[in-house]
Formats: sequence, structure tokens, C-alpha cells
Amino acid sequence: MERTRRPALYPRLVAALAAAVLTAGGLVAAAQTARAADADIARNGGFESGLTGWSCTAGSGAVVTTPVHGGSGALKGTPAGSDNAKCSQTVAVQPDSAYTLSSWVRGGYVYLGASGTGTTDVSTWTQSASDWQKLTTSFRTGPNTTSVTVYTHGWYGTPAYYADDLTLVGPGGAPAQPPAVPTGLKTGTVTSTSVALSWAPVTGATGYTVYRGGARALDVSGTSATVTGLSPSTAYGFQVAATNAAGASALSPAVTATTSASGGGGGGGADLPAHALVGYLHSSFANGSGYTRMADVPASWDVINLAFGEPTSVTSGDIRFSLCPVAECPNVESAAEFKAAIKAKQAAGKKVLISIGGANGQVQLSTTGARDAFVSSVSKIIDEYGLDGLDIDFEGHSLSLNTGDTDFRNPTTPVVVNLISAIKTLKAKYGADFVLTMAPETFFVQLGYQFYGSGPWGGQDPRAGSYLPVIHALRDDLTLLHVQDYNSGPIMGLDNQYHSMGGADFHIAMTDMLLTGFPVAGDTTKVFPALRPEQVAIGLPASTQAGNGHTSPAEVHKALNCLTKKTDCGSYQTHGTWPALRGLMTWSINWDRFNQWEFSKNFDAYFG
Repeated sequence: MERTRRPALYPRLVAALAAAVLTAGGLVAAAQTARAADADIARNGGFESGLTGWSCTAGSGAVVTTPVHGGSGALKGTPAGSDNAKCSQTVAVQPDSAYTLSSWVRGGYVYLGASGTGTTDVSTWTQSASDWQKLTTSFRTGPNTTSVTVYTHGWYGTPAYYADDLTLVGPGGAPAQPPAVPTGLKTGTVTSTSVALSWAPVTGATGYTVYRGGARALDVSGTSATVTGLSPSTAYGFQVAATNAAGASALSPAVTATTSASGGGGGGGADLPAHALVGYLHSSFANGSGYTRMADVPASWDVINLAFGEPTSVTSGDIRFSLCPVAECPNVESAAEFKAAIKAKQAAGKKVLISIGGANGQVQLSTTGARDAFVSSVSKIIDEYGLDGLDIDFEGHSLSLNTGDTDFRNPTTPVVVNLISAIKTLKAKYGADFVLTMAPETFFVQLGYQFYGSGPWGGQDPRAGSYLPVIHALRDDLTLLHVQDYNSGPIMGLDNQYHSMGGADFHIAMTDMLLTGFPVAGDTTKVFPALRPEQVAIGLPASTQAGNGHTSPAEVHKALNCLTKKTDCGSYQTHGTWPALRGLMTWSINWDRFNQWEFSKNFDAYFG
């Protein structure tokens, strides 16, 4: 589905109108050739010193060694979500003077421009360049202009662009000064693994650097940030510096915050093994894999999710569960035998949960009535079968975000708000031992790095990233998140490259996002904080018949090696090493049995 609009007629029309206005207004002097005494006053326009002097939105810019136009470096800008990969610097200029801005570019859509000129801000662009081509534009500063901002950027949802040998030729102005020290630094939301910070804006600053314990933690363009990857019950000190082309300010006075306790396993299940195997048991239906009785599930499985509890209608919130009919599953056990087998599993230290949803079980809690019916009916199932908790497997159109709901930290969409409320009510009812797991698809989680809901202008799929507010609101109650790394299209990772399912690379990149955290829709002021490794398992199909994206045992081992030992990572560089990664989830136990238990045997062989 097309989720972005590419520039076509509109930018050309603007450019044409701008040219006409300049000519009609007698401002042709702006295009005059710079005087012989003029010089290139852009700083590090050849990117030979990395990104020194440049500020790129949402971490979208990087310096690469190939392709380059000249020298050894070039800028690579990668648009993502609502970010167009704008890289800019502020340059000191003289009033009422002529300047010529040029750069060599290639790749996807790329713009070159100048703003703050005091007259008419200018830009030029090219739709696509398979090889280096030169963009040039000119302007004249206003009578009181002493600085301008020059920039490059791409276009939303298009491939990366490259820029090199950027020059701004004209008379230089007075040297810029570093900005003042930021004031008003304070803490916001504090979790067991993250601290939100905010501060007052500084005049003349083009960016800010946040420090943790005196060490540089992250760079942002706005006046807020969330520092992630912290340890529970730990005190931290934070400072911030303002930056611009002239350098950085001194550090602000420090603020301190102590992260909250982890709450055991992030919810119930503190007694799970260090590395757990999670599987879905087709209990209410049969398919090509055949029916497997609860008593016949091998001891390898630590968490058994009963598939599925489904609603009486999409919006009722009334969830029902029953064993597979005898006509469909001739070997189905009786209800009494099923309940006895659950108790036996629990006596052996296993967890048995009711999984709500699935591909055919659309659940939309659009009203408070539906929310309350959900709580009541799910409680009835848990009580009747003596279960340990709940798995949320909302797929399809169960979750989506209303237009204007753009902050995952403060959702307003009823189906999201009511689901969060319902789960919190169940958690409060059953207490600290209540096990809560979730099995979203990548579309609803990792795609949120690029797209969130319908987007700032509407038109995107409103389901994109819609699980993020649910996960975030319940992170301190969450036992396990096992995203389905299957039945997925290509997803962009934190390296701003697309990754496709079926090999170790996909699982490494997708899991790295959960354990590192990421800016939602490219907005560095809205960072989804990292989950703890013991809260995360990798979701895979048990066999080629179980779903698209089956991964061979050898590739699964590579993914686990990379994430827990930082070996066998291939070309992807993770942002950490997580030996406490909880384990694996699979669809399904039935399909694993059909495949001679290959999946569970390989899990046992790897973790011992």
C-alpha cells in the first residue's frame, strides 16, 4: 500500500512561480556570479570531518566512504516515516549580499536550499540521479540578515540520497558563537529502564546533546529526550548542552532520577526459566497439523497459549473459549481431562494462558461496555480452566489509531485506551503472579519506526505501529513480548535498511529494535523505550507449513548467537549484547508435532 505521497507537480509549480516572482520583482541580482574576493563559507561541505558542523533530523544522516564525489566522505540521508532526512548548518553571512549555494547530489529525491535569507528563501531539487549531478541556487540576503541556514533533504518514504562538496560562496560574516547553556532541565516519566527529560529552548541552538553520568548519551534536535537502556532501581545523573555550527555550550546543571524496580519478570512469571520456550496449542479448532491433547504436550514447552478465545462479535468484547468439537477433532479430550492436564502442567512449573484473538478473532473494544464485557468474559475463562494469565494476539483490524492520535505515550483512540484499561483491571484482579504476554505482528510494532497511525497528513494505514501504546502502557506488567517475525513484509531496521523474513538477519534486526528502543515515526522527541531482554522472545513458525518466513535451525542459532553473544551477526551491527534474552515463541505446538518436534528439539539443544 502506498503510504506516502511523492512530490510531483507541486514542487515544480512552486519552483516555477518562485522564478517568475524573482524575475518580476527585479531580484535578478540574486543570481549574479559571486565576486572574485568571495569564498566558500560553508563548514565541512565535503564531509571529510564526519558530520561536524551539520545537524541531521532524527539521526537520519551519516557519512559514507562510497559513493563520494570528491575526497573520502559524502553525506547519506535516509528518510524514515515523517522525517525527510534534513541535514543543515547555520552560516554567518553579511547583510544585503549575494550568495551562490551548490552541491553535488545523487540517489533518491534530494533538495538543496537556504532559509532565513531575509528576502526570498530558495531551494532546488532533483527527482532522481543515478550518478552525481550538480544542484545550484542563489539568493541575496536582507538588510539585517547576519546568518542563513543551508540544508539538504530527501522526501518522505523514498530511498536514501547522497550529497557531497557543498559550497556557499559569498562574503563571510562575523563568526557564529556557541549557544548559551540550557536551563530548566527536568525529569518526566521514569520507568524501570528509561527516564524522560525536557528543558527550555536556547536561542541560536540547532541541536542538543544529552549526557548521562558525564558521558554523551544521545543527540536530539528538540527540547526533550528519553534516555533508554537503563537498569532498574538505579540512580542516574543527566545534563544537556546546546549546539550549533560554532560548537557546544557548557553542560547544564545536573538533574537526577532513580529508575523504578523491575517488578520481577515485568509482571507474572518471575519463576520462568532463564530461557523459555513458548508455543500456541490449537485447542479450539483443527487444521492440517492435527489436534494435540494438552497431556501430550512435551515438557520442553514452558508457556502454553490456548488458541483461541474469540469474541461473539467484533465489537462486543464478549470472549468465548471452548474445546474443539469432536466432529472436527475426534481425539479431543473431555473438559475434565483438559483441566486436569492443565493442573499437571502447572504442577511441573509450566504456565498455561488463554490467547485472545488470532487471525480470525477480531476484537475492537470501542466502548466502555465492550471493555467491561472483555474483563468479565476473560475472567470467566481464566477461572473456569484455572489459567495463569492472558496472551493478547490481536491481528487484522483489531487495533488502529484515530486521525490525530500521534503520541504513543498518551493514546486517545478508544480501542487502544479501553484495551489498556481492561488489561490493567485484570492484572489488578489476579495480582502479581498474573502472566501477560503479547504476540503482535511486525506491522503493529517495528513498522512504527517509519510510520505511526495515519501520519501527520493522514492517508497512511492507521494500524501502523498501533501496538506501541499498548506495550508502552503495560511494560511494567508485561511478562513477555514475542513479535511474530513471520507473515511480514520487509521492515526497516535501526540501520535504516530494509530486512526481509526467513533468515537470521531479520530476527537480529527486529529484536535489536525492541532491546534498543527507537524514535517513533522518526521523531526523536517520541522514543519508544527499550524493553528488558528477559521480557523479549523471538516469534517464529515451527515449520514451513505453519507460516511464511520459516527460518532454518541453523539461521535461528545464528540469530541467537548474535543477540546473546555478539557472534554470527553478519552485516548487521546490534546496539548491545543480551545474554538474558528470554527465548523463542512458535506457531505452533501442533505444527511442531507435525514436523517431528524439530523446533522444540533445536531449542533444547541450543539452551541445554
